[in-house]
Amino acid sequence: MDEVTRGARALVLCPDIRSFTYDLDARERLEEAEGLALAIGVVIAHSEILPVRQMQPNTLFGSGQVQRIADWCELYEAELVIVDGALTAIQQRNLEEKLKRKVIDRTGLILEIFGERAATAEGRLQVELAHLDYQQSRLVRSWTHLERQRGGFGFLGGPGETQIEADRRMINQRMARLRRELEQVRKTRALHRERRGRAPWPVIALVGYTNAGKSTLFNRLTGADVMAEDLLFATLDPTMRAIALPGVEKAILSDTVGFISDLPTQLVAAFRATLEEVTGADLICHVRDMANPAHAAQKKQVMEVLGDLGVVDPETGTGEIPILEVWNKADLLPPERRGELADAAEAHGAVLMSAASGEGMDALEERIGAMLTARAKEVTFTLPVSDGRRMAWLHAHGDVLGEEDAGEGEDGPMKRVTVRLNPKELGQYETLEG
Repeated sequence: MDEVTRGARALVLCPDIRSFTYDLDARERLEEAEGLALAIGVVIAHSEILPVRQMQPNTLFGSGQVQRIADWCELYEAELVIVDGALTAIQQRNLEEKLKRKVIDRTGLILEIFGERAATAEGRLQVELAHLDYQQSRLVRSWTHLERQRGGFGFLGGPGETQIEADRRMINQRMARLRRELEQVRKTRALHRERRGRAPWPVIALVGYTNAGKSTLFNRLTGADVMAEDLLFATLDPTMRAIALPGVEKAILSDTVGFISDLPTQLVAAFRATLEEVTGADLICHVRDMANPAHAAQKKQVMEVLGDLGVVDPETGTGEIPILEVWNKADLLPPERRGELADAAEAHGAVLMSAASGEGMDALEERIGAMLTARAKEVTFTLPVSDGRRMAWLHAHGDVLGEEDAGEGEDGPMKRVTVRLNPKELGQYETLEG
């Protein structure tokens, strides 16, 4: 984030375009835009919803509205104008000329947040790639130097390469290198996932709209200290920790990047690898902020992304990976609403809880443990008493229901062991036997 913007006084504008269909209403979208602005540390001097009957190709807003925005900038001493929508390069440049202020749109704003928060090497690569993709479409904003020409190449001379062409070529080269590096990272992640797939421990992925409380829940379940603040996109990079649950000695919990409506297309592609962790999970916990009036629209956004990843069927909302809805922030609900949701949660198979206060955590852990062991089945193995390695493995990874002597075998005294194993554990044991 550059110094001009961080800590600056900002005017936040939410265009309400008549010809568009939105999942959230204008007030909810404005509140989300304010949350994004706060996430990069600006001071919101004023915010406003602006109805747009017909989009103007040069400025998006009509001339009268542009003048009103200029007046607000003066009145509220705003140094920055944030437009919660997509601006073309021309619209952004023209607004900056008319307002004499720095102007950024929703894509630019989210890219700034991601650039500031990405902590891992992969996250930084993904953010830089998204930034370059965005910058490439905005080379027109670099003003007059783009028209200058460099010297010609080859034998005939002639017109050289213009600065804009050189800039575009350099960006393309850099993007190609970043894509190669990201591909290598993805291969490494795939190997890690494959290794975890061979391990007996189930994987639980936390998903949800940004600021739904995933990281707070992650910390509550694991005792970790992942950044968890009341900010949009407080965490970006996937984090994993081992946890113990009722009936499950060890499971891997994964916290993923939060979803958001109208995520910039550059970031949908760039962060696909981050969300790929979800596709290898044994259970998905969809964390929902039930204190947010827009929780139904937020659920729709999350399910659309899971549909894009092939995790759920867009029509039915179900898939091979079971999904547990975690209805979070019960502590922020009025008593009558909490009572209604408690009944609804029971009817829908969800868990109503509060990650912040710890209310409902025992019920959540019980439910997760039950869902992870639901597919387990009883199997019986006959082993030599001397085979301590496999016997210890069954005790460590399965639920041993009984043991009895099975007489003599080729390898000496035998023991019959009845144990409950889920499909992943059974596959691991068969690999152990081989």
